[in-house]
Amino acid sequence: MKTNIEKRTHAGGVEHRAENDKRVLVGYAAVFERLANIGGYFKEQIAPGAFTEAIGGDIRALVDHDPGRVVGRTKSGTLRLSEDGVGLRVEIDVPDTTDGNDLWVLVERGDISGMSFGFRVTKELWDETGDIPVRTIQALELMEVSAVAWPAYDDTTIGVRSLEEWRSAHQPEQVVPAEEITDPAAAPVSKAAHRARLKMDLELKVRSMR
Repeated sequence: MKTNIEKRTHAGGVEHRAENDKRVLVGYAAVFERLANIGGYFKEQIAPGAFTEAIGGDIRALVDHDPGRVVGRTKSGTLRLSEDGVGLRVEIDVPDTTDGNDLWVLVERGDISGMSFGFRVTKELWDETGDIPVRTIQALELMEVSAVAWPAYDDTTIGVRSLEEWRSAHQPEQVVPAEEITDPAAAPVSKAAHRARLKMDLELKVRSMR
């Protein structure tokens, strides 16, 4: 089982079509270059082209990210994914199953109105010049797409961990010179140690929110 999967939701609405006894859900699971606030810890946007290679894989369509509720698959042609000027476009041929029928009714009623996707980042860029870090996802591994009821941004801890890894890789470690320490009982503290303490504080805050 793959871990460290992040989930993001676009609550832009899901269109349903019924033609020639074929039921199709259409919508966008992601929109390019739209900043989203992730748990208050950082902002995130998806760069055009991020899905170019990802949509060529064998992807499933799920209900609420539940692997036991499959309603489409690219390999069988019942799920079609494309990347256009807006974002990641999703088309699902809704099956005549319990999950499929329930999903169709819930979309018709407006109870389910969002689309989401599960992913792992393979290429990213961080910008810390502003008050809050901004993450730009440049490429990713697409795990699944989902029709969802809740437009939530999950797995904040993974993004925070990614930010800390970026900082460690791109900022040289610096140690406070001994002559600059005003407290004789204090030991030199590196930036890496300081970041580690900040990371621990962030993870504790995230856990307290769950």
